[in-house]
Amino acid sequence: MSVNIAETFELLLDKNNNVAYKALQLLQKESEERNCVYPYMHRLSDMLDSENSYIRTRGLTLLAHNAKWDKDNKIDEIIDKYLKHITDIKPITARQCIKLLPIIAEYKPELKNDILSALHKANISIYGDSMQSLVHKDIQKALNEIQNL
Repeated sequence: MSVNIAETFELLLDKNNNVAYKALQLLQKESEERNCVYPYMHRLSDMLDSENSYIRTRGLTLLAHNAKWDKDNKIDEIIDKYLKHITDIKPITARQCIKLLPIIAEYKPELKNDILSALHKANISIYGDSMQSLVHKDIQKALNEIQNL
């Protein structure tokens, strides 16, 4: 089955989160196999500015999964914007961002120090206690994974 990337990409912004999530899964799978989502990097970067945390998370996810195709260093250009989401206002989005960082570090070794530095500096006191401990664990896990690359 061939996937219409342009149509599927539009579904990422669908008001129905189930539809958007299916589109995300499809595009993530495609991104693992080929660089067909890579031409949308600018739009994925724009998604990081969305007021909707689901849309931010989808952008973070697909940017990370396209790091391996990033011959034009598009991620390098937006890494600071990406790393701000380590402490996203929504802890679920922050956790997702943190879990994706080892993927970026693996394919973009030149960004490894920036990523490690941002993880070390992250101020997670903005979250409630229960979330703080989860985010802290995610950061420790990401640090370990990245240091072992």
